[in-house]
Amino acid sequence: MNKVILMGRLTRDPEVRYSQGEQATAVARYTLAVDRRFKRDNDQQTADFINCVAFGRSGEFAEKYFHKGTKIAITGRIQTGSYTNQDGQKVYTTDVVVEEQEFAESKAASEGQAGGYQPAARPAPSAAVGDGFMNIPDGIDEELPFN
Repeated sequence: MNKVILMGRLTRDPEVRYSQGEQATAVARYTLAVDRRFKRDNDQQTADFINCVAFGRSGEFAEKYFHKGTKIAITGRIQTGSYTNQDGQKVYTTDVVVEEQEFAESKAASEGQAGGYQPAARPAPSAAVGDGFMNIPDGIDEELPFN
């Protein structure tokens, strides 16, 4: 099984190109900085930088909504390849081919709460009664999604 799940921040805006032909397909490339859980004694690097590629609608989504610093979560698969560069040397590549991608934090959180959404203060519900249900204070029933 070849399955990868990553969460991290984009190191730069996605680079998007479109394939040639009648059915032009978006190909978005971006790098995720994924924090390491543990730090070795002499290791100063605290993140790994993972190259990712998204095709089609996922690539178009990345082009439209993702930018440097955005925290995202992806699932995909590892794909290796190789090519010969201009100097005649063989270069090996490892990419994560994105199958699913989504935001991992709110827009307000990614902007540091500057001018972002601030939820209105609500009265705290009273403690649970012995039957396991909570008493909802009067005056907020119009905010409940089930009336």
